[in-house]
Amino acid sequence: MTVADTTFVDRYGPWALVAGASEGLGAAYARAMAERGLNVMLLARRQSVLDEVAASIRRGTGVETRTASVDLSADDAMEKIVSASAGLEIGMLMYCAGADSIYGPFLVSPIEVALGMVHRNCIVPMQLCHYFAGPMTTRQRGGMVLVSSAAGLAGGPNMVAYGATKAFDMVMAESLWAELHDQGVDILGLVLGVTDTPALRRILAKRGVLSSVDDASAIPGAVSVEDTVVEAIANLSNGPTWFVGDVMRQGAEHFASIGRNDAVRLLIQMSGGIMDPANKT
Repeated sequence: MTVADTTFVDRYGPWALVAGASEGLGAAYARAMAERGLNVMLLARRQSVLDEVAASIRRGTGVETRTASVDLSADDAMEKIVSASAGLEIGMLMYCAGADSIYGPFLVSPIEVALGMVHRNCIVPMQLCHYFAGPMTTRQRGGMVLVSSAAGLAGGPNMVAYGATKAFDMVMAESLWAELHDQGVDILGLVLGVTDTPALRRILAKRGVLSSVDDASAIPGAVSVEDTVVEAIANLSNGPTWFVGDVMRQGAEHFASIGRNDAVRLLIQMSGGIMDPANKT
């Protein structure tokens, strides 16, 4: 059972709400919050998987859990979240939903696909931040982690909607930090590079880079979700932005040193990357 970190609970408790908590980074972050003594509310689409994650967290830590099956790309997502979290004092918000399962040309998919991603990656996190930030500023404590991506650093092929939404998340986190960090609320834009998640492994298996979803081969240059969580927690008060992993930090410095036009041309040259079956591990 967990021995609560009273300082952490006082700062970010008593409840953490984690969107995208059924697997990967979201599930790992929810468990890390529970291990520090926070009760956790888990959001994702798959109720049965959420229930399994919640049960595992309860068994391992003894904290309270709640789950809510929510399609974050749906128009009623925020309404469902408000209803499911009624009565809870949310001191930590972590939004890590929004992986791109397609990675393909913009014109190949119906526009509804892109619009759904905008709703999931931009509209809902903005609604959540607005809804929960008010009570946090009143209490003069709390934290929010918004997960962005290297795809948001510059425009590149096969990531039109995804890259644009992640740029939105990055700037939103920075702007929220500028407004709220002096009011006791820690805001962190967590920018990921290649991260070893189930979602990425499914994409790589689909594209033939991995032999199957169960292929345990190492993904070159990938950061584990466990290491990502460690960096996130260590830098909660070091906002507004934290780039995860040495490779990502070096890449961000390089992008910052060149013009945006050159950055786009570089991404075109790098197009494919680990998604390219020629780069099998």
